[in-house]
Amino acid sequence: MVKIRTFTERDRPELHAMYGRAGAGSPSGSLWGHDESEAAIYLQPYMDLEPGSLFLAIEDGRVVGYLAGCLDSAAFPSEVTRVDQAIKRYRPFLRPRPARFFARSLADLAWATVRRAPTAGDFHDARWPAHLHINVVPEARGTGAADRLMDHWLERVSGHGVGGCHLQTVAENTRAVRFFKRRGFVEHGPAPVIPGLRYQGHRVHQRTMVWTP
Repeated sequence: MVKIRTFTERDRPELHAMYGRAGAGSPSGSLWGHDESEAAIYLQPYMDLEPGSLFLAIEDGRVVGYLAGCLDSAAFPSEVTRVDQAIKRYRPFLRPRPARFFARSLADLAWATVRRAPTAGDFHDARWPAHLHINVVPEARGTGAADRLMDHWLERVSGHGVGGCHLQTVAENTRAVRFFKRRGFVEHGPAPVIPGLRYQGHRVHQRTMVWTP
């Protein structure tokens, strides 16, 4: 039976340890392939700055998933800022796999410039100020863990009187898109290419989705 609770400081080591397995196998499972620097973008800031919006899925005493949320994105470091800080701190471009990601990113940006095509970026809209990231390890998918994490998060958003919530996923992650639609999120805006990211050898695209209580 999966149980949901909020993050506590003693969870930090285990949550860091499972980060790389959460989302494994999906188009959005990893950015450039270096867990430590990616966790500094998508997990650690939520532990440090908004632990009350970080929910854990627990099964048999171990963490099998998490939802990292933020009630007011304007008061939280932007994703661009967090990425820049992680790159400066960890220098992932010095490692072979991330180096390939950054080389592809430059090529994709040049490709988009020539075609005057948009590329992925932060989302800002006062109608949907909250945001979230959710990940569940492969063996816990289909157990209801993701639904229960979302239940707790949306209850928190509504309980704080927040007007709406947004998320950004990969359009090619059809399983995730179906899940979010079932939870009341709707697609919003275009789906621009995500520079550098590949899934099964192909470019992937950013899908923004929004939810209103």
